[in-house]
Formats: sequence, C-alpha cells, structure tokens
Amino acid sequence: MRDERLVQLAKTLVNHSVELKENEKVLISGSVIAKPLMKEIIREVYRIGGLPFLDLKDDELLVEIVKDSTERTAEIQKGWMERKLEDLDAFIFVRVNENDAEMSGVPSEILQQYGKVIRSVNTRIMNERKWVLLNYPTPAAAQKAKMGTEQYEDYLLEVCSVDYEKMAEKQKPLVELMERTDRVRLVAPNTDLSFSIKDIPVVASHGKRNIPDGEIFTSPVKDSVNGTITFNTPCPYRGVTFNNVSLTFKDGKIIEATSDNTEKLNEILDSDEGARYIGEFAIGLNPLINNPVGDILFDEKINGSIHFTPGQAYESADNGNRSMVHWDMVLIMKEAFGGGEIYFDDQLIQKNGIFQPAELQGLNPEQLVKKEEKVQV
Repeated sequence: MRDERLVQLAKTLVNHSVELKENEKVLISGSVIAKPLMKEIIREVYRIGGLPFLDLKDDELLVEIVKDSTERTAEIQKGWMERKLEDLDAFIFVRVNENDAEMSGVPSEILQQYGKVIRSVNTRIMNERKWVLLNYPTPAAAQKAKMGTEQYEDYLLEVCSVDYEKMAEKQKPLVELMERTDRVRLVAPNTDLSFSIKDIPVVASHGKRNIPDGEIFTSPVKDSVNGTITFNTPCPYRGVTFNNVSLTFKDGKIIEATSDNTEKLNEILDSDEGARYIGEFAIGLNPLINNPVGDILFDEKINGSIHFTPGQAYESADNGNRSMVHWDMVLIMKEAFGGGEIYFDDQLIQKNGIFQPAELQGLNPEQLVKKEEKVQV
C-alpha cells in the first residue's frame, strides 16, 4: 500500500526543493532501503515531464572503496563524477543511516586524502546545481533518537511537512535585520562569544536545500570571533560523536578545543588551516523540532538553537574560509537546556529561544505551526 505521506514528500522535493522543470534531468541518489520514497520521487519526476536517473549507494561497499584508495584512484573517481555532473540539472540525495560509525575504521589520513580530492565536485554541485538532501527513516536512526521505529518514522515525516512557503515569508524580517547587523554576541552557560557579520550575505533556508528545513545562516567575519562557546548537544563527525565540546577563539582562530575526546577533536581541527576558523553561523527555526536526535540534519534546525561551524564557508554566505571540514555544532538556548541570549548590536534579539522584537515574533514556534499541526513535546 502506498504511503500518502511519501507521495506528498516526493512532490515537495521535486516541485518546491529543486523546482524541477519539464525536460530537466535529476539524479536520485540513495540506498535501496529508501526504495518506497525513491519510487515516489521517480513517479513525480515523470509526472511533471522531467528525466529521472538513479544512483544506488551502500555504505559498507563505500568503506571498501575508500579504505585502500590512493590519490590516483580518488582523482579518477572525481573525473567520473565531474563528467556525470555535466549531464545533470538537479540532485536529490536520500541519505540512509544504517550505521553512522561505518567509516570510523578508515584511517584519518585516507579519509582526508579522499575528501580533499572529492571536495571540488561536491562544491560544484552545491554552487552550480539545484539540490536537496534528506534522511530516510531507519531503525538505526530511530535508536539514536531514542524512539521506536514507527514512532521515528512518524516524527520524521511530520517535521518534514512544515509549511515552507509560510516560513519563507516569516523569515524576511530576520534576514533584513541580520543584513543590517555588525556585532553579534551569544551568552549561555559556559558561553560568551562575540563576532561580526557585517557585509556577509544572509541566506534564509526553507526547504530548498535540506528537508526538514528551517534556519537562517551567514558567516562571521573570519578574524572577528573572540570568546568561548560550549555546545550542549552531541557533535557527530565522520562516525565519531563528541560530547561537551567547548571552543575558545582569539581573532577568529580556535586556540583551545576540548570535549570527551579532546585528542580526536583536535586532530579533526588540524585537518587544514581553515578547520580552526568558522565558516557558518546560523539560527534554527523549525517549529516542530525541539530536541536533539543525534542527526545534524535535524538538530541544526531545532527552534531556539544556533549552530556554529568550524571549516568551509558556503559561497552564498562567504567569509573566505576554505577547508575540507564543515562541522555544524549546535547550541540550544531554550530555558529547558540552560537558556541563553542572542544580541545584535547590543539589542536583545532572542532570550531562552524566544524572539523578543515584535517584528520577529512570527518566527516563534506557535506562530510558524499551522493550526492543524501540534508542536512535538
């Protein structure tokens, strides 16, 4: 029996996220586990007159490819990907989490070598093509979220169903305010961080690149970050989850980094020069995502949160930082998580996860949720 929620999600991905047009070519990439959704995407692409292509993935097989790879094999792989890119207008990436530690046994130097070569293709996709990324519900993801499999499936499909057109309209006042802002200050337990976002582009995200979505992002001026930030959610990266991550900055650079795995944390931050500078600052806005589930695609959208990202800046909100690392780290500033405040040029913008200025209150969860929706507890 077809799940009408998947039918609707496929329509959102094809028509809203990548805005596929007649005769445009789209690559649908994912695991065979996500077949029910991928079938609906293919049907929707054909329905609107597009041309679907398929790329099946398997994490266990990818480990076998990567772990004994050389720079030469990575360069060949990059060449294949570049030629494929020339034929395509859009990408829909359906990510399947069976074991997010699958890559943890691959030596760091091999991962870094492979990632460095492949990065240029991924950058071209991000900046030159229409694309969207989402996760498909699996028992492994449900376990990480501490939910039953069916409960997690219902949760995922609900948080993906936000009214993104409404969200886009409500985001405009915050975008305009951030575009006028110079100095930002974040204050929370074990956190007092200041930086500038002056003249850096501001981007509103409402279902065009990620599903679920709901954030507004920019970048700090590269050398402007000073102070300390301590994250109160798990920070997963390449199969390793870090807890109690705390970063201290001087003139933009991370000069001290600690966690429950400080040695590994610093190994990642030493991947290249840009990994110790910040490439993104964002405010989470999804009204249906309230608690971390251990998946950054969800956790970075938690309403009342911010994320701060060591590594590569997006070209759409560029501060010039370049790195093979892009590591979103989430700080929830709601009262239940210890509270916190966001200041723009000394004006209190958000307190304990609630926007304070009248013009921004449309972004608070009760305003963004449709009447028939209920905020998750």
